[in-house]
This record gives sequence, C-alpha cells and structure tokens, in this order.
Amino acid sequence: MTLLARNLGPYTTTAVGLGEMPLTIEGKPDLEQAIETIHAALDAGCRHIDTAWAYYESGGEEQTGEKLVHQALQSWSGPRQDVLVATKVGHFRNFTDGRPTWDVDGSPENLIRRGKESAKALGVDSIDLLYFHRPDPKVPYEQSIEAMKQLVDEGVAKTIGISNASVDQIDIALGILGDDLVSVQNQYSPVFRESEDTLAYTAEKGLAFVCWSPLGGFRKAKDDTVFEVFRQVARQHGVSYQQVVLAWELSKGRHVFVIPGAHRPATILDSLQAGELELTIDELAKLG
Repeated sequence: MTLLARNLGPYTTTAVGLGEMPLTIEGKPDLEQAIETIHAALDAGCRHIDTAWAYYESGGEEQTGEKLVHQALQSWSGPRQDVLVATKVGHFRNFTDGRPTWDVDGSPENLIRRGKESAKALGVDSIDLLYFHRPDPKVPYEQSIEAMKQLVDEGVAKTIGISNASVDQIDIALGILGDDLVSVQNQYSPVFRESEDTLAYTAEKGLAFVCWSPLGGFRKAKDDTVFEVFRQVARQHGVSYQQVVLAWELSKGRHVFVIPGAHRPATILDSLQAGELELTIDELAKLG
C-alpha cells in the first residue's frame, strides 16, 4: 500500500500516523497485541508514530508508551530511519477522587528533565519531534518554550512542536523557536471544531497541523449524531465512516496530519487507507 505522504518540517512522512496512546493507558490491550498493532501499521507503510511521556496508566509504570514504541521499532525488520517518532513532555498522570486523570508541569526544569528521559526511553540520542504537551497555567508560556529551545540547543530534540496551543501561543513559540518550531498538535474532529482558527493560522505560518483525537475520542453518546452525515458518505464509497472522517480532515489543507489511535491491527489498517479516499466537492460541502 502506498500511503499519502506530506512534509512535516524537515521530514516527509505519512499524513495518517498512529496515535500510540490507546496502547498504554487504561483499557490497553496486552503487550503482544500492542506490538502487533504498531508492526501492522509500519508494515502497511505508516511512517509517523506519536506517543508521549505521559502515556501510561495512572499509578503505574511511567513512560510505558515511549518504551513500547522503542520495543516495537527494535523488533521490526523495516527501515527504522524512515519512521518519524514524535513524543511530548509536560503532562503526567495521577488520580483525582479515585479516578485516573491528567495534570501538567510546564516548569523549565521539569520539561528539560522529562525531555532527556524521553530520549532515553525511546533509545535515541536525539528525538525527531518533541512537543510541549499542554500549557501550564502556573508557568508563563515563554518560560516553558525557552526550555523547549534549550532541548533543541542541547541536541536532545531535532525539532519542536506545541500542543493544545492558541494562536497567541503559536506566535510566542515562533518568536522563541523560529524555524525549530515545525508543528502544532491540537484537538480537531467533527465533534470538536473549536481549533479551526489554529488550523488556518498554521497554514499561514508554514507549520504542520496535527489533529489529535481525529475520530472524536471518548465522546458522549449524544454527540454520535454528528457522524451520521459521514456514515452516509461512507455508505456511498463502501468504506468505514472513520475513513471518511479522516479524509475530510486531511482535505482541510496539505499541512494537515491525523494520528488516529487503535487497539488492534485491523483498526489502524482501515484508518491508513483514508489518505487514498477521494471525496467530491459536493461531499466535502455536505460534511462542512
């Protein structure tokens, strides 16, 4: 299968990547199935894997997502040098009222320490693409971004991205990082369109826009009606509605990438075909 490829900073990689998170947080599959899923994606031509320092179960071993990616790539017989591996620092897991939750620490010392830990867990001298995972309201954004710049200057990361960022924060990051900033990863899907301003702004600034939770993530049942029009188009093409959702997102610009998650090989193999799905002008108008 030849997959749609696009430029992400200095890299040429597949427009549909694999979001690793479901393989190592709550509800994850067993290790064998997780590695099988990553190998299936790679064997099908996927060359973009997205993970994070914080992809582990609350209360469990930290960095299991990064360690899984390292293990899967080590045991894969394909060209490792062709695979763009992105990770993120600044988030961590904990419990709130007995529930697994997420918290942030954007302090410079934490970001620098975690960035070095990420490189070690991934088994690399320098991370391909390292994101600042989420702004920390306790820390001025400039200070967090200066720490990310230090990680590039020290060679811990080759390029930098920012995630969950506003237009103003993109401007701050560009002012500090310049050409080292290559990507913005924000939530975007049919049930979350609030980031359309940053999707447009990244195109203007020559940055990649990576959609996280491109299929809607853990949405409430009442939101499911939003996908009905995607199901209609899917029936006309004889494909899954998930493929239509991803193809619609990719149609938003040549700078757009999607990183759907998967628990099993069949799911990611279906998603990877979205880059080859051609939607008509009328269909795109119907989808919005």
